[in-house]
Amino acid sequence: MHRRSALKLSLTAGVLLATGTLHGVLAAAKTGALRVWSVAKGGYIMVDKVSKTAEEWRRQLTAEQYHVTREQGTERAFTGKDWNNHADGVYRCVCCGQDLFDARAKYESGTGWPSYYEPVAAENIDTAEDNSFFSSRTEVLCSRCDAHLGHVFPDGPKPTGLRYCMNSAALVFVPRDQL
Repeated sequence: MHRRSALKLSLTAGVLLATGTLHGVLAAAKTGALRVWSVAKGGYIMVDKVSKTAEEWRRQLTAEQYHVTREQGTERAFTGKDWNNHADGVYRCVCCGQDLFDARAKYESGTGWPSYYEPVAAENIDTAEDNSFFSSRTEVLCSRCDAHLGHVFPDGPKPTGLRYCMNSAALVFVPRDQL
């Protein structure tokens, strides 16, 4: 149950028990499989957790991607490739390819980082408390590979009131017609 709160698991288990699907979720948790949303398939799919050594990640990622996703770094505002991207598509994890954010949930926050009011599905991300830099924030991670993506703040637009402030270096944009 890496980086997931007991309360979240308890609430999920209660809902799943009521719907009769708890057994499958518990079996998946034992094997390291995850139930996540796929935009291309238009539904939930099962995927395996991704775990690699630091050296394997370094070989796969650029220096900036590695720094952001594996060392909890942050790119400078207004420098990332996606902060001003207005095309229709899906933003995926640069490390494992999991769908994270739909361009339809993207908005101009004025911060210089790509911002979204919601992920494609709650199951596709995890959150963790981040008390670095003398502040308390909520870190956003890819649920499949634990890549650091950015932070979520409670100052976003309707309908959620949330601002998922992400690093372009943690994302890969895929145009909708290529899904």
